[in-house]
Amino acid sequence: MVEPDDLIEVDLSDEERRFLIQGLFQWGGPAACTDALACAMGFDSVEDLHEQGSRMVGALRSGQSMSRFDWQRILVATEIDFISDAFGAGVDWPTVAGFGDEESLALLRGLQRRLAGQFRDAWLARRPGNP
Repeated sequence: MVEPDDLIEVDLSDEERRFLIQGLFQWGGPAACTDALACAMGFDSVEDLHEQGSRMVGALRSGQSMSRFDWQRILVATEIDFISDAFGAGVDWPTVAGFGDEESLALLRGLQRRLAGQFRDAWLARRPGNP
């Protein structure tokens, strides 16, 4: 059975690590989050996104294991930040994050293939509002 709090080590390239860090980091910059969006991404609020995001950036930088739930939230936050011009960095992503669109899409698709299916059940089990 998939447990949301199981700690998982994910072997990331330096580029993947920097990409995910930017996916979290930009929520404190050009990305404009609402509490509703933060909740949809698995956080309790925008404030929780910033607090948990800081913790997760530290874990990414040091290569620490994180919960299945954390990995899924990192991926979802990065997806929205990279793509959405309404909420995320969107068209400004290459300028603020330092990754071009083609490079970002290739990194994102690779991470989705490795992470999304593996952690989806944990994310759904822990997402706010689920019993």
